[in-house]
Amino acid sequence: MEKAHSYRGELVFVDHANRRGSIRVAGVGAFRRNKPQPFALLPYAIVRYHGAPADLRDIPLGTVMHVRAFLPPDPATSSVPVLPVDNKEKKSGYGDVGTAPAENHIILLEDEPSHCQREKLFWTLKELDIKNNEGIIVASRESRDGGGGEANEETLTFDAATRIWRGRERLGIADLITEGIWPAEGKKSLSDQPVQLGISWKPTPGGVFTRFHLSDIWLDDTAMERAALIQNETHKTFMRSRWIPGWVDTVEYGQFGRAIVTATLFGGMDASLYADFQKDDQVLVNGVENTLKHTEGGTAGPTQMSARGKLLHVAKTSGVPPLGSSGIQVRFETDLITEGIRPTRVVRIRPAAWPDVHLPREEYMGDGAASVKERFPDPSIFPKY
Repeated sequence: MEKAHSYRGELVFVDHANRRGSIRVAGVGAFRRNKPQPFALLPYAIVRYHGAPADLRDIPLGTVMHVRAFLPPDPATSSVPVLPVDNKEKKSGYGDVGTAPAENHIILLEDEPSHCQREKLFWTLKELDIKNNEGIIVASRESRDGGGGEANEETLTFDAATRIWRGRERLGIADLITEGIWPAEGKKSLSDQPVQLGISWKPTPGGVFTRFHLSDIWLDDTAMERAALIQNETHKTFMRSRWIPGWVDTVEYGQFGRAIVTATLFGGMDASLYADFQKDDQVLVNGVENTLKHTEGGTAGPTQMSARGKLLHVAKTSGVPPLGSSGIQVRFETDLITEGIRPTRVVRIRPAAWPDVHLPREEYMGDGAASVKERFPDPSIFPKY
């Protein structure tokens, strides 16, 4: 992970079915004119929103995201444009450096509160200047352990659409004014009030080059924990209908299609999903592409075309698993191994007790994934500025 390139920027486009999109990367110049940079999620990438697991479809456009990314593992099959290796060192047409990194295959994508919780950071509010329910706030990101680290001060905008979360309440700027907590107009010191912030971007008047916007302010731990709970439940429901991804470690082939398969489940999801994998239970397994689209199913659905079998063993590997891995290895036996289940290939697995649903057309391959362009969507969808 120490070799991953880190940057942050605004999510401006999402192709959720193919796990890719575009981010306007922050630099030192005028943010608005930075060209959106395409990205693809690695199969085992972890996405977090509001401090909980997420899918790309959960994250609103405009959200400022923190990125850890690598060069394309295989440029020949990259679903986004492949850039020169040293592209992040080059200047843009406006002299801005670092806004077009070649490291566009993401292993970790997280919004501001998720990033702060993982890094043990929080924000303190210094002062505000308000008029007509909008204005600016000066805030500083600081370390919970007092170790300095990422501590830095930023000026951020807010407006009447900014959401304020307090306990189980959702408030607006007008509510804080009514309660006398914030003034209706003018400046006020906020005395280093500790909070978590949701950060986005929108065009700012006054010719300011780079200034981010507050989409959310969580005033206390209860509010932040509730946001994480809601997002976690959203993701758990989603994964039970799409199956847990993982990759195949080994296949021991028997006769007449019988095989014993060992696979490692990908990480970053709620523990209750992994807890549903129990020895002797039945599981269904289907081959998928690196976009995590089911390759065998078509209109018949992945359940009908999957390999089925009994879990022979479920174990947690020793040590701390690398980012992207759950460290949970499952071993199952099937009497009808399918083409997509081969060593190093990515698969999706579900316990038989999970819902049996049919997927929307954009989330599976047709005709056995015979088309290379369907398996690896052409990067020409992205504009060349």
